[in-house]
Amino acid sequence: MKIYLLGLPGSGKTTLGKTLAEALAIPFVDLDAEIEQSEGMTIKEIFEKRKEDYFRKVESAHLKKWSASVNDFVMATGGGAPCFFDNLSIINQSGKSFFLDVPVQEIARRISGTALSERPLLAKANFESLKDHVEFMRSNRLSTYRQAHFIITGVAISLKELLDKVRTESQS
Repeated sequence: MKIYLLGLPGSGKTTLGKTLAEALAIPFVDLDAEIEQSEGMTIKEIFEKRKEDYFRKVESAHLKKWSASVNDFVMATGGGAPCFFDNLSIINQSGKSFFLDVPVQEIARRISGTALSERPLLAKANFESLKDHVEFMRSNRLSTYRQAHFIITGVAISLKELLDKVRTESQS
């Protein structure tokens, strides 16, 4: 089974994805890391040098490549990946999608402890405006995220909760 984790930056896609993949004994794929490796640049550098449109095209190409694979995996998509081109359709047709719906306040708290300068869409935010930036991003992406096969909501989504949903789905 191909499992795609969707959600805002800081929602836990990578952290939960790694542990979920380990629990299922299948590979973990970080879509942003795949892009960085193939482009030889960080996401921040791609945004600075080639701009967001270029990044979104590369992101979509990588997503299509992985989705066409016969292999099972758990993928942490980039926060915006499902929202561009026909990416969400590709995700939903090739596997099962899980929207990690973490409250804005919690995401802002988590992200505030990271290097904002490395997050191109949040780089200009300061601590005071971070929550507003995250809320704006959420409001623009929520209708797309809600098209995921499953929505898991909470401040602290657990591996057990996610694993239970995955296992229930794989048995049906």
